[in-house]
Amino acid sequence: MKKSTRKFLGATSPATGRLRLEQQGITMRRLFVTAGPVLLLAAAPHARAQSESAPEDSVFDGDYVTLGVGGVYSPSYEGSDDMVLSPFPLIQGKLAGIEITPRPGGLALDLIHDRENPKIGFSLGPVVTYSGNRRRQIEDPVVRSAGKLKAAIDAGVNGGVTVYKLLNPYDSLTFSSDMRWNVNSAHKGMILTPGVSYVTPLSRAAIVSLGISARHVDDDYASYYYSVSPAQAAASGLPVYAARGGWASVGVNALVGYDLDGNALNGGFAVFVLGSYSRLMNDAKRNPYTSVRGRAGQWVAGAGVGYTF
Repeated sequence: MKKSTRKFLGATSPATGRLRLEQQGITMRRLFVTAGPVLLLAAAPHARAQSESAPEDSVFDGDYVTLGVGGVYSPSYEGSDDMVLSPFPLIQGKLAGIEITPRPGGLALDLIHDRENPKIGFSLGPVVTYSGNRRRQIEDPVVRSAGKLKAAIDAGVNGGVTVYKLLNPYDSLTFSSDMRWNVNSAHKGMILTPGVSYVTPLSRAAIVSLGISARHVDDDYASYYYSVSPAQAAASGLPVYAARGGWASVGVNALVGYDLDGNALNGGFAVFVLGSYSRLMNDAKRNPYTSVRGRAGQWVAGAGVGYTF
């Protein structure tokens, strides 16, 4: 969250204020990029560069925290054609120099400290997420009769590279990826989620983020979520299906954030809206939960509010 926005506020000297704004925009960008079908959002918007003549104090100069809440309208399970509304909390910030960035159902830490006003920045740290896929809110009675699945807790590592000042002095392009393994004996598999995101400020208070992401799963993950066992087939009437791993989805997403008092540097309240579309692939698309009872195209829309202090 920090590195892509740094360009927005500049470096040292009179551009110090710009550096701070940038750091906030970075936060939003990372948030957005890694969010796949269930986006997690940052409510910390960017702002347009202030004048080069006078630096401005910022809530992002040192440690800060953003707390937020929102709602997301999304498929009731991966591959479903039934939509449900779900709340989600948000926490992000920087404590003792460690960046905290949200993930869908979790968070990531960035342990790398880049120099001020870098042309290229790096991120690396641990990530942990929670998934309740096919655990609750299963609207389809046939899928529900196949049985609920255990919620998954996955942990691993995230890393990325950000390039600043591409089309204007304050934008950024980030290439990042999370690699996570199941740690609570649910699907017992591994997930890889690479992504690319572009972030640019629209004004002193507004920021827009555009992203492309993909997801690769191994055989254990695919078997847990996409296979239909003989027992599940007998209970639901769905055909028996043995799934394999591979690329499970690819998608695009967009997010717009706005600081409510028009100045992102002083913290306070901000709002955001988001949308995404992903397309399931291979056995994530061909399995009966999707092909018979659901659909491969997955839409998500959401909105929320956050407070930074």
